[in-house]
Amino acid sequence: MLIKEFRVVLPLTVEEYQVGQLYAVAQTSRENTGGGEGVEVRKNEPFNNIPLLDGKYSKGQYTYKVYHLASKVPAFIRMLAPKGSLEIHEEAWNAYPYCKTVLTNPGYMKNNFRLVVETLHAPGFGELDNVHLLTSDLLKQREVIKIDIANDPIASGDYKAHEDPSKFKSEKTGRGPLVGCWEENANPVMTCYKLVTCEFKWFGLQNRVESFIMTQEKRLFTTFHRQVFCLLDQWHGMTMEDIRVLENQVQEELDRQRREGQVRGITAASD
Repeated sequence: MLIKEFRVVLPLTVEEYQVGQLYAVAQTSRENTGGGEGVEVRKNEPFNNIPLLDGKYSKGQYTYKVYHLASKVPAFIRMLAPKGSLEIHEEAWNAYPYCKTVLTNPGYMKNNFRLVVETLHAPGFGELDNVHLLTSDLLKQREVIKIDIANDPIASGDYKAHEDPSKFKSEKTGRGPLVGCWEENANPVMTCYKLVTCEFKWFGLQNRVESFIMTQEKRLFTTFHRQVFCLLDQWHGMTMEDIRVLENQVQEELDRQRREGQVRGITAASD
């Protein structure tokens, strides 16, 4: 089992990020769905009385999605995995500013694969040490990795000039471009504390796959949050009611795109 905490600093308020994150998720789902692959939204509904983070949060929005991923994994997994097994089921409890996401593969791996992403969004530069209330033993296992959306290198295939924070300047807010030690002068500023726990029980492959998954998580967190910031002028000023309407529209689009068209979006970085 691997435990890593990724800390993503952003020039946003916690309230702004709630809207921006959901808007970007909708856009990303569109870009990665087509030709029989992508995101299938099965449930998107409110939840209540489910204790999260030691009971601090208990209500919010629940989503249940299935990711059809044949082209999204490295070749050595595709070769080993039976047909139909490359489906990841995602349950998410969004009790903002806290969110918990659990990914499993019930069709094949069953209890031998589990990826949990717990996120707390808070003001500041990522200086809080234990927002996830980990025990002393888990703290010893945890590795902290800070992500700089403007300066961290990304794969050439992931680069999009219009999603480069070092080049983007928001017309609505005046924020950006993010250059040099931009965090020192950022106002507002917040951090996404993303605790990732990965368990993949498969003799001979466990370490390799867990390491690969963590590498992909960092890659996704980096590219996604670059996108959130660079879409700022598109989502800034939207309300949560606007977001729910958008999500319903996107869900219909995803169902149609999965049945039609070609495979789209991000694939495994390397084989």
